[in-house]
Amino acid sequence: MARAAAVRDIPNGAGMAAILAAGIGCAALGLFAFLADASPRIGAFVDVYPPSGALSGVTSAAILVWLASWYVLARRWAGRNVAVGRCTLAYALLAVGLLLTSPPVMDLLQGR
Repeated sequence: MARAAAVRDIPNGAGMAAILAAGIGCAALGLFAFLADASPRIGAFVDVYPPSGALSGVTSAAILVWLASWYVLARRWAGRNVAVGRCTLAYALLAVGLLLTSPPVMDLLQGR
């Protein structure tokens, strides 16, 4: 019984930070991909490696957003117990990222 009590006392803040940061990174990837596809100026601006086009800058920027959000959330939630319900937002953010990287959805939003 003491073992079960000890397991419940382990803080989950770091894990919850990783989950929510993954959702934020997915949404950022979708948003950046949509913006680069919708605007030739933005697409040219984020074109880091010409053979791959704007995708190189889009993914690099999304990775930076993911890492920054993970760092900030992990620092804020370190050693704390975070309600799991708080991180259900990660699923919505994941869905946004998936939808915005889907070509039919991109075309529909851009009026093509």
